[in-house]
Amino acid sequence: MFLLRHLVFVLGLLLASPSLHAADWPQWLGPQRDGVWRESGILEKFPANGLKCRWRVPVGGGYSGPAVAQGRVYLMDRQLAKGATNPANAFARSQIPGSERVLCLNEADGKLLWQHEYECAYTVSYAAGPRTTPTVHAGKVYTLGSEGNLVCLDAEKGTPLWSRDFKKEFGIKTPLWGFAGHPLVDGQKLICLTGGDGSVVVAFDKDSGKELWRALSAKEPGYAPPMIYEFAGKRQLILWHPESVNGLDPETGKVFWTYPHTPAVRFGMTIPTPRKVGDLLFLTSFYNGSVLLRVDSDKPAVVWQSQKVSEKDTDGLHSVMATPLIENGHIYSPCSYGQFRCLKLATGERLWETFAPTSGKSERWGHAFVIKHGERTFIFSEKGDLIIAKLSPEKYEELSRTPLLAPVNRDPGRPVVWSHPAFANQCIYARNDKEIVCVSLAVEPGL
Repeated sequence: MFLLRHLVFVLGLLLASPSLHAADWPQWLGPQRDGVWRESGILEKFPANGLKCRWRVPVGGGYSGPAVAQGRVYLMDRQLAKGATNPANAFARSQIPGSERVLCLNEADGKLLWQHEYECAYTVSYAAGPRTTPTVHAGKVYTLGSEGNLVCLDAEKGTPLWSRDFKKEFGIKTPLWGFAGHPLVDGQKLICLTGGDGSVVVAFDKDSGKELWRALSAKEPGYAPPMIYEFAGKRQLILWHPESVNGLDPETGKVFWTYPHTPAVRFGMTIPTPRKVGDLLFLTSFYNGSVLLRVDSDKPAVVWQSQKVSEKDTDGLHSVMATPLIENGHIYSPCSYGQFRCLKLATGERLWETFAPTSGKSERWGHAFVIKHGERTFIFSEKGDLIIAKLSPEKYEELSRTPLLAPVNRDPGRPVVWSHPAFANQCIYARNDKEIVCVSLAVEPGL
């Protein structure tokens, strides 16, 4: 009887443990929204005969990364209307008929469990498809499409629960590259980058969709995801738009502080996720470069910032969209033309650079996704290669590389994969504009 009670007690602890689904990747940048993969049992290098693909499923176009939660994979894509085509010039904007879809796949075999589709004519530049990663939380999945359609669905059945239309409700136009700020769940709130006068950021009730508060004004909302960090002893919602970076009370939307950009970030390109290290906040953009703020009060102070507003004549880090990795006092990230660089966090001094993890050579917007795993880093290059590397202030050391997906998106004038992968269940889940794959990264038994 004692043994039985003990087993029941242990089982109860396991079921109640928040780490039960620690292998999930339920939102942008993973469980803790920090770009760190914490699973064990992962291989040290790729086998010579390639990785084992568990499944692959055809999908439509999109920059939306997958989310993985409780045995399901969620993804957004776009379907062109019959006879419709995207402009030959990816920068061009026109009215392109089609629809957006939310897909739910079985994690074990990729089987389609349900899909939700709605009409959605595109007016954006780079019209491949949706930009944001679905956010899965407490039995619901939240998606934000390129044209501002915010949808809440039942995660199990795909039943629509509520929706909001940003353009209609907030009187705004679609940003040049679409709505791209990954929604953030915080307590009872779903916090979204929206846009408009007084509504650059809006918090909705995550269960009903009711607006709870709105804050900030700017000509453009930018594209950077809202993030919550602790600074100066209080939780702060960090909202970075092209005119300023701001610290807000996530419960009320009250503005704690604002640090203005002078000049404003060009073309609204506040894109990379703001990163926190201690009381420091690091921001980087394509033209304006970097700024490192010390946020130890409601009056942030500049530690250092780029002096050059340029895409070629750069200082610091001029990343277009990559989320930088900051570790042990150093920054690692692609810069404006694919130069994967190491900088000193304290000063912005560059220590080394290489094109190996991005496009292999100088290319405008050369890109790679960087995920920390233990003492090494997984890098998914725009060429569709998966790389294991060791990053240090001394050098970039590539440990292993394998092709994963074909780069089929040609929007930047060359074939690329610009969709952030997910890492869960000892696997990587990655997509291009034609398919999503699930590939095992687990150590093979006996190895």
